[in-house]
Amino acid sequence: MIASKSRGPYFTPEEYLALERESTIKHEYRQGLVFAMAGAKKSHITIVGNVSGLFFNHFRGVEDCYFYANDVKVKFLEGDGFYYPDVAVTCHEKDRDSNDTYIQYPKLIIEVLSDSTEAFDRGEKFSDYKTLPSLEEYVLIHQKQVLVERFLKKSENLWSTEIYRTGDHVEFESIDFRCPIAFLYEKVGAIL
Repeated sequence: MIASKSRGPYFTPEEYLALERESTIKHEYRQGLVFAMAGAKKSHITIVGNVSGLFFNHFRGVEDCYFYANDVKVKFLEGDGFYYPDVAVTCHEKDRDSNDTYIQYPKLIIEVLSDSTEAFDRGEKFSDYKTLPSLEEYVLIHQKQVLVERFLKKSENLWSTEIYRTGDHVEFESIDFRCPIAFLYEKVGAIL
């Protein structure tokens, strides 16, 4: 969720990670540039909370997969980029055994769209995420309407798209997860 470019010099990945450890606000990083992140609306936070609750139950007893919401970065471009996805799932042993503030091998990434980030989440961010060989699914959840877009990797350069709307059951194939779309939007109705 990149909001505004910070003014200043080019940062190395190491300088960025050091800055992020000390910062009171989150920043994303891409090729030397650091971007401050804007706060989220209640509907955004509620949707991420709903997904987190569903995933908590889904992964209960599953020792090799973990999900992270909001505060764990995804490293891409061989360390020349770090984004904070809304939700990410990894089942890779190197992510499990690492004490880093980021993961490198997500299989599922979920972004909740906002007016200010939608174009970026669909475009440049998705392109960057596609460089991750481990990524199998990318999901965009709208917060102003009941609409979920799922992009499923079929081969190196081929992604299929599935659209879910009111009354549908969403499926995240990479983690063998299914639920009514209404579960993602629980307690968001008054906000929509």
